[in-house]
Amino acid sequence: MVDAEFRLSALGLLRPSPTGGQVAVSPETAADTLLAPMEQDILQRRIAMAATRARLHALSGDYLEARSLRSAKSSIEIVEGTENARAVIDDLARTCAESLDALVPGSGLDEVAVKAATPLDMEMLERGVKMRSLFQHSARKNRVQVRHAALLTSAGGQVRSTSVLPSRMLIYDGGCAVIPLGPERVGVGAALIRDPTVLGFLQRLFEHYWDRALDFAEEEQRDGPEPTEVERDVLLLMAAGKKDEAIAHQLGMSPRSVSRIVARLMERLDAESRFQAGARAALNGWLSDD
Repeated sequence: MVDAEFRLSALGLLRPSPTGGQVAVSPETAADTLLAPMEQDILQRRIAMAATRARLHALSGDYLEARSLRSAKSSIEIVEGTENARAVIDDLARTCAESLDALVPGSGLDEVAVKAATPLDMEMLERGVKMRSLFQHSARKNRVQVRHAALLTSAGGQVRSTSVLPSRMLIYDGGCAVIPLGPERVGVGAALIRDPTVLGFLQRLFEHYWDRALDFAEEEQRDGPEPTEVERDVLLLMAAGKKDEAIAHQLGMSPRSVSRIVARLMERLDAESRFQAGARAALNGWLSDD
């Protein structure tokens, strides 16, 4: 009986009587008493939300003005900080109307980067944006990147790969290029290029690598005396005096993979040294552009 009275009192259904003891209270009255503080708190939160929304909307003019300045031609803008650069890239992706050309060096994007990029990529493709993505051959061994490439292709995007890429780069609508800050400042921001002369050069650079690339799903020829594209790039870098570690870094591969390729090439060329391998490859015409 005592437990029941305690529970009823906690719910506000029993109140002390002026004459002693307790008196029953209607559920409606108890509800008003118990819920009044909560309703007051909700009201205050709604008022705070409305005030915050009004303050944010008041900044729309400043945002549009800043964006118009960013869109000015003949300019190169430096965006400091990884988060700031990401915010700018997201904004460019959401307003991209015609095309996106992307160079992605290394072994491709990791799972976190793919998860972040996929919604925007799909949204752009659904809007009819022409998307071309160029990776290095080493990205074909990245299962996450392979799935992402297949998704882009199925949605209408074009994906290719090549052996060597100079830098990460994004070109939106042929009017704005985004490149990371120099190697000595990796991960701290990006440069936005709208200068027509520089932008024209970057677009031609993209086309140069794109025209020489393979479809991402296309396998390189592995049989026969002629070297594959990867093997040829290794030979060219060997001929330039590069060591395995430097070749691996430039091609986005592991040093162990490069060492295996070098050993296989020296065996095919019957060479006893790297110099001899380069000389025999040149005599075979393997290092020419034809």
